[in-house]
Amino acid sequence: MTEVLAERRGHVLILTINRPEARNAVNAAVHVGLGEGLELAEADPEIRAVIVTGAGDQAFCAGADLKALSRGERLEPEDKAQRAWGFAGFVRHPIGKPIIAAVNGFALGGGTELALASDIVIAADHAQFGLPEVKRGIIAAAGGAFRIVQQLPQKVAMQILLTGEPISAQRALDLGLANEVVPLDRLMETALDFADRIAVNAPLAVQASKRIAMGIAEGRIASDEDFWEANKRETRLVFTSEDSREGPRAFAEKRQPVWQAR
Repeated sequence: MTEVLAERRGHVLILTINRPEARNAVNAAVHVGLGEGLELAEADPEIRAVIVTGAGDQAFCAGADLKALSRGERLEPEDKAQRAWGFAGFVRHPIGKPIIAAVNGFALGGGTELALASDIVIAADHAQFGLPEVKRGIIAAAGGAFRIVQQLPQKVAMQILLTGEPISAQRALDLGLANEVVPLDRLMETALDFADRIAVNAPLAVQASKRIAMGIAEGRIASDEDFWEANKRETRLVFTSEDSREGPRAFAEKRQPVWQAR
């Protein structure tokens, strides 16, 4: 099975995370597939917009594949350049081509982080967004911990980040996290409409506008670098703590975690 499907529709490239049986969770193959899809889009002058979505009608992306991790599998490839793309080959992989997230179901943890790393978000009306990592003894380490505060009102963003509680698609729309909310059967039609409205414009001007707006230069967003450094430092501490092991264990055992703050 191909973990990421790539389909061209005119000037639009659709990338679909194709692991519905795993709620479209991210493993190394998804990382490579999405990352290579973005590389293809950036290199091909005929591609003017990218849509990222998930297979099925339940999950956009459930974040990291914890079952793969528990089997000892890596969630990122061996190749150093590909690892530099960040989680899912996506969150530290800015390109000039506009990216639309078509959120076809729940987008919790890494799924919300993919949405935060996209330029436009169209959500199915049953979708949910959230960063529940603190409920598992870990942190939103794929950009969520700083991007949520950049993109939403600070107090609301802190509520989402610190409680770990999800919000509905309608609430995401009200907050500006989503551009439009539609029934599932209109999701791809709406995302393609947005992409076509972008693709009809002068491509070099669109891409330059995005690079300026996002501060993209040479494949990096310089203003994010301090956040990523802090992210690395805090992740090293949190992910080696006893609480980071207790959270997933309690979740698997269907009980309340017992935090020790160490």
